Amino acid sequence: MSVEFIGLIGPQEGSESQAPRGPQVDLPFIKAFAQAQEYAGFDKALLAVNTSAADSLILASYVAAVTERLGLLVAHRPGFQAPTFAARQLATLDQLSAGRAAINVITGGDSGDLQRDGDFLDKDARYARTDEYLQVLQKTWYAREPFNHHGAHYQVEDNLTLVKPKGKLPVYFSGASDAAVDVAARHADVYMMWGEPLQQVAERIAKVRKAAARHGREGQIRFSLSLRPILGATEEQAWARAEQILADARQLHGQHAASNRDKRFGNSNVGSQRLVQLASQRQVHDQRLWTEIAALTGAAGNSTALVGTPEQVAEAALEYYKLGVSTFLFRGFDQLQDAVQYGRDLLPLIRTQVAAYDQLGEAQRA
Repeated sequence: MSVEFIGLIGPQEGSESQAPRGPQVDLPFIKAFAQAQEYAGFDKALLAVNTSAADSLILASYVAAVTERLGLLVAHRPGFQAPTFAARQLATLDQLSAGRAAINVITGGDSGDLQRDGDFLDKDARYARTDEYLQVLQKTWYAREPFNHHGAHYQVEDNLTLVKPKGKLPVYFSGASDAAVDVAARHADVYMMWGEPLQQVAERIAKVRKAAARHGREGQIRFSLSLRPILGATEEQAWARAEQILADARQLHGQHAASNRDKRFGNSNVGSQRLVQLASQRQVHDQRLWTEIAALTGAAGNSTALVGTPEQVAEAALEYYKLGVSTFLFRGFDQLQDAVQYGRDLLPLIRTQVAAYDQLGEAQRA
């Protein structure tokens, strides 16, 4: 099983521990960040979605123009446009980028953020809509004859879209609820998880595989884990850096707490609830999984970290790989510098350890 690495490209530099700087859409930063991740050996980069940020698909088009190999994982919320229209946009991006496009389907997220874009459906209704949305999306991409669709949410007559993806356009799926798992089991190529302890990740993989088996897809879904590596030349230096990141994040969080629009006025998503619960149990799980930023921010996004030397973090990643995780989404708190460091010090180590583990497995099976 090959290993894949995904980075992240936002329109502006900043993180939980660093105040945003530069314009809202910072072209020099986007270009430098994208090219740094391509040079570092990332396979793809996620273009995230948020109601207050620049559009992910348009950003992906720019990133495609300034890179040559980097894959474009476009976060996309179903329900805000017709699935046939979204299918044409993504197929066009795939053609323009020579087959580098993929979609990350985001159904849930924070209810408050969804309401800012006018979506007031409850969770179960949103996932039912997503299920139908993906049916139409896939028909639009791959149908060679005109098709009709008559569902609860979408009505399509005589659709034959001529622009197609160059090959199979991968569907990455995010969502931790039972409803999310059910839809992922039917449609996902890659099921994405936030960084949790080994036991919880193993349980979630088993749950998704069991759901996929009901649709004859048990062996068709791969698994991705999102983490925030914090590296140091020694373990002590890595933990010292983690503490400095936390101190900076506390200061920044305190400055904006009174007007923080990320406070939930709907229910938080299940993934965030899981991380908050883990953070309340202990600061560190499995020796290196650090939860303090998740506790501080209410787990608003990918917020758990692996802390240690590159060798230690690579060993921790290998333990997840042994459970079935073949894709890692890594992003840092100092985005540009961390991406370069990951490419130099971490990604090659993980690839080497994975190759050695796979080779040992093949020898034992022979």
